[in-house]
Amino acid sequence: MMKVFLAGASGVLGQRLIPRLVEAGHEVGAMTRSAAKMESLIDLGAVAILCDVFDRDALVQSVRDFQPHVVLNELTDLPDDVTKIGEHAERNARIRTEGNHNLIEAARAAGAPKILAQSVAWQLPDGPDAVAVKDLEQSVLAEGGVVLSYGQFYGPGTYNEGALPAEPRVHIDRAAELTVDALDAPTGVVTIVD
Repeated sequence: MMKVFLAGASGVLGQRLIPRLVEAGHEVGAMTRSAAKMESLIDLGAVAILCDVFDRDALVQSVRDFQPHVVLNELTDLPDDVTKIGEHAERNARIRTEGNHNLIEAARAAGAPKILAQSVAWQLPDGPDAVAVKDLEQSVLAEGGVVLSYGQFYGPGTYNEGALPAEPRVHIDRAAELTVDALDAPTGVVTIVD
């Protein structure tokens, strides 16, 4: 049994991860910045933790209080409407840089549990998101962590509910299963695709 601090718990992948982590015998501290989403996280079997990743002091305290074995960073800041992704590039880049660095600092303050963090398995076009992904990957690997390099999600609740995206891709439920399997992975990059 591990204690897993899951940042991004109320996202499409986070909501699928919680029941699988619980079923595998792990205790999940599910972080969300939305008070309205706390009850649904509890219903999935997690300990709901209300915290904003950009509130560094509160985040450090939340991770310290939970005392995890693993910090699992599944944070993104993406719009519900796929056509507006470009408008969110700076916000998503910030969560991958500042948010990720805050999680790393919180992990260090809590005794340096293992860090796993979401990345992408395809080449992003030049821009803030590509720079942010590179920063995230380098900083996680420098901590001895694991980069989870996901293909494009498809399936219920994703941008690709009714059609397959280009490769590399992974069904959202398969992504959750493989993420649970990756908790024991050694330092490096784990590619999660169909």
